[in-house]
Amino acid sequence: MKSVVEVLAKALVENPDQVTVEEDASERTIHLKLTVAQEDVGKVIGKQGRIANAMRTIIKAAAVKDGRRVIMDIE
Repeated sequence: MKSVVEVLAKALVENPDQVTVEEDASERTIHLKLTVAQEDVGKVIGKQGRIANAMRTIIKAAAVKDGRRVIMDIE
């Protein structure tokens, strides 16, 4: 999950070197924290949150195979 989010975020931003993804996994839940440069936050979230929702949909679909739940925060 972490690598998927990182690749997607780096493709969207102007400062890909400032993209970091932290992963905290438990037995049933994966918590991802995506951090980007301040000027790139809007690009990752998108209009009305469409890009962020699309990214969440992709990682949730991948998590269903493992029977896990994914939470992603963007900072």
